[in-house]
Amino acid sequence: MRLKISSTLLARLVAESAASANEVCGLLFGTGEEVVHAVKCANVAADPATTFEVDPASLIAAHKAARAGGPGLLGHYHSHPNGSCEPSARDAEAAMGDGALWLILTGTGGRLWRTRVVGVFEEVAIEAC
Repeated sequence: MRLKISSTLLARLVAESAASANEVCGLLFGTGEEVVHAVKCANVAADPATTFEVDPASLIAAHKAARAGGPGLLGHYHSHPNGSCEPSARDAEAAMGDGALWLILTGTGGRLWRTRVVGVFEEVAIEAC
């Protein structure tokens, strides 16, 4: 499977990751074939330097907007400031197996993952356009 994302949007998210010592996070919106929009959210984790938690109010607002006809919520993005674009053990603990996308970023790039089984990630190819 391939998912389209604009090269401009991907570059913005990588730059956002590079600019922060903490894990950045946000939500990904679009269709089943393309990420068309991303919204940065507050990281409300107890230790944002090593983990992330998307602000619940942002997540609830995104679900309400999607139900009202807005763009679909596909998943989220977050960064690994001192790591790789591979899902961490902490990511696996949080993965719900609901089909959500996980875009994991570093200051130099990103890789896209999907969880269809609790704790298990499958890579999704990114088609930058």
